[in-house]
Amino acid sequence: MANRIITLAKRLTKPYIALVAFIIAIISLGYATGPEYHWSIAYLQYVPYYLFCAPALVAVLLSFGCSRRWRIASIISLGLVLTVIMGLAMGWPDDGAERIRVMTFNVKDYITINQNEGLDTIIKEVNLHDPDVLVLQDAVKINARWEEKSPAVLPLFADKNVYTFGQYAVISRYPLKDCGKGSISFLRETHTYVHCVVLTGYTQIDLYTAHLLTPRDGLNAVRHENLGAISTWQENIDDRMTQAQSLAVDLQKSRRPIILAGDFNAPDQSLVLRTLMHNRLRDAYASAGLGYGYTYGQSFRPGISFLRIDHILVDPSIGVARCYEGSKEVSPHRPVIADLLLRRH
Repeated sequence: MANRIITLAKRLTKPYIALVAFIIAIISLGYATGPEYHWSIAYLQYVPYYLFCAPALVAVLLSFGCSRRWRIASIISLGLVLTVIMGLAMGWPDDGAERIRVMTFNVKDYITINQNEGLDTIIKEVNLHDPDVLVLQDAVKINARWEEKSPAVLPLFADKNVYTFGQYAVISRYPLKDCGKGSISFLRETHTYVHCVVLTGYTQIDLYTAHLLTPRDGLNAVRHENLGAISTWQENIDDRMTQAQSLAVDLQKSRRPIILAGDFNAPDQSLVLRTLMHNRLRDAYASAGLGYGYTYGQSFRPGISFLRIDHILVDPSIGVARCYEGSKEVSPHRPVIADLLLRRH
C-alpha cells in the first residue's frame, strides 16, 4: 500500500509542478497587463500572499526529485510569487535637498479611539515619526473633537496649520492656503478628496489626500455568495476606477509639484493606482523602499500584514530619500511615512 502511494505521488509531481507554474504565470501576466481587466485577477490582488507561497514552495521541494527543467520551472514560479504577485519593491533613494517628511494615516477612529488609550496611541505614533505634513483619513471623530477644542486632541493639532473636512485632516508645520474639497463621486454615492497648497518656503506644493472606495463589499459578496455575486464585485471595481479617473483628471490640472497621499484601497499592481500615477506621479515606496511595505491585513488572523494599499505618490521633480511603514498596533492600517526632497538632484 505504501509503495502504491509513493508511486502515485511520483506520478503526480510533474503535473502538480506544471499546474502551479501555469496558474502563477497566468496571474503574473494578469497583474502585469492590468488586474481589473478581469474580475478574477482583480480579486486575487486581495488574497493573502501566503496562499500563493505555499503551493509554489511545495512545488520547489518536489522538483528536487525531478530533472533540471522541472526545478527551474518551480524556482521561476516561486520567484514570480515573491516579486510580481507579492509586490516586491527594490527602490533606490534619490539625492537632493530641502527635506520634508510626509505621513499618511488611515486612523479608523470609529474603531481606534473607542479602544483603551486609542487616541493616545495614535498621538504617540504620530509623534514617533514627527512628520512635517500629516494627512489623516477616517478621522471624523478626531476632527469633531478638534472643532470642539477638546484637550485630548490638542497634542495632535497644536501649533500646526490645520484643515479638516469630513473624514480628512491636513496638519502641517508649513502654512496652508486654498484648501478645499473635490469630488470623486460615482453614480450611487458621494465621495470627496481634500486639496491644500503647502507653502514650504522653498516651493509651493499641491497636496492631495483621498480615501477611495473599499473593495470589502465586493470581496465579501464573491466569498460568501454564488457566481451572481460577480456582478457586485465588477460594479465595485468600476466604481473605484471611476474615482481614480476623476481624481487623475483633477491632478492633471495642477501646475505645481504634487504629493498625493492616502488610502487608495489598491495594491501596487492595480489599475486604480496606475490611473492615479498617470505617467506623472510615482510611488514613494516603490522608488526608495526595500521590501513589501504592507500596510493592511494585520487585524485579521493570523495578524500578518499582506497588502500595501496606503500610498504616498509624488511628482517626478520631488526626490524620495526614504519611505517606510509604521506600527501595526495602532490602527487596522499602518501609516506610511516618506522623507521627500523638494530639490531633487
